[in-house]
Amino acid sequence: MYSISEASFETGFTVHTLRYYEKIGLLSSPLRKGGKRLYTEGELRLLKFVKILKQTGMSLEDIQEYLKDGCLLENIDSATVQLNKIHKRADILKKHLVLLEKQKQKIEKVMSVTKEKLEVYEVMIGNLTDEE
Repeated sequence: MYSISEASFETGFTVHTLRYYEKIGLLSSPLRKGGKRLYTEGELRLLKFVKILKQTGMSLEDIQEYLKDGCLLENIDSATVQLNKIHKRADILKKHLVLLEKQKQKIEKVMSVTKEKLEVYEVMIGNLTDEE
């Protein structure tokens, strides 16, 4: 079990953000002992996944929709209900993957221009070194 400060350290979220996510219902309220929040390994894994989604541009609304049904492995639902939940999550991840592909293309373009600039600078360095 992890205190809120330990969970903050492990996940990279601030303590304030963890409390905020709990307040807006993004995260369920963790177990409390003596009024102090205690996070499980599973909750830390979830928080790390949320961090990755957030860092790569997924909106809090989409993250909230993705997490709304809780852990699908722990829920005992009919096959139809399970399929609907899985399809909903898959759709959210597919939408996010489109965004990631666009980001990747932009990054690759910036990398290409940066490499071209470095090649020019290397030539300039070589020319100036030869003149000395």
